[in-house]
Amino acid sequence: MMGMRDVMVYGEYIEGRVHPITYELLGKGREIADRLRGKVISVLIGKGANRYAKELIFYGADEVYLYEEDDSYRPDPFIHKYVVTYLIKNLKPCLVLFGATLWGKSLAPRIAAALRTGLTADCIDIYVDDEGDIVQVRPAFTGNIIAYIKTLTRPVMATVRYKVFKPIKKDCRRAGKVNVIKMLIKRRGDLEVLGKVRDKEVSIVDYDVIVAGGRGLRRKEDLNMLKELAELLGGTIAVSRPLVDMGWAPKDLQVGFSGNIVKPKVYIACGISGSPQHIAGMKDSKVVISINIDPTAPIGKYSDIFIVGDLYEVVPKLIERIKTLKKT
Repeated sequence: MMGMRDVMVYGEYIEGRVHPITYELLGKGREIADRLRGKVISVLIGKGANRYAKELIFYGADEVYLYEEDDSYRPDPFIHKYVVTYLIKNLKPCLVLFGATLWGKSLAPRIAAALRTGLTADCIDIYVDDEGDIVQVRPAFTGNIIAYIKTLTRPVMATVRYKVFKPIKKDCRRAGKVNVIKMLIKRRGDLEVLGKVRDKEVSIVDYDVIVAGGRGLRRKEDLNMLKELAELLGGTIAVSRPLVDMGWAPKDLQVGFSGNIVKPKVYIACGISGSPQHIAGMKDSKVVISINIDPTAPIGKYSDIFIVGDLYEVVPKLIERIKTLKKT
């Protein structure tokens, strides 16, 4: 049947910009579509989205469906649900990908329910196995195991974590088709936008430098020491799962399968032994520096620089040294 080998990527266009996760999903969609010998289809919804349509083609899409609105753009999940559901029913892709963002997590379940199909949330990988089936990979049981899921219903639908896939290299010579469709859908009269809550602070996945603390910390207040080091380096702090479990830090700061997957330029692990759950969340960092009193700590195998010592001695010296260098 036409389209049953195609991959659809939802282009998250909110308030005048395309979320970077869209380009990551296009890269993975391109990989899967090539394996299945299908196409990559993307959808953009909103006023002003036309300036991004060809950009999606340059990053791997074969065809873009662009739905334009007349009025100033305000995200309406009911309109997006209707448009994407309609497209899926008509184009019949085998796989539909959404970003596991706040918006994607709200929209994807609505569409899955409308289509009466399954949805796998928070995926960290998706691939086609030797039998030609689509396999979705996600942490389960609070990150203690990795589940490999095959959805029996069609299309297969998944939300994917930010920064687990890499975009393909932009190719301005790629040819593709942009279908411009005038939006004729009326906004729901019973939906009123009361205002916008202040945006969250930048996520830890967006930082180039991360200073992370683990069980080696003695007190919750000692996270301030790591925060000072992070701020001197222009970065942010993060934690391993035990500190979240103890209530020392919010889950937004957790690195690992059940937290965030991060890929900073520099990752400094302070008092973190290196459980498989944590390593999976930071192993793709460009440079890993670890400080641990235990010379046999597993994280040493994944470190470019492994400092055997007490973080309460090492970190203050680093802070003072950086302050001195900044004064010169």
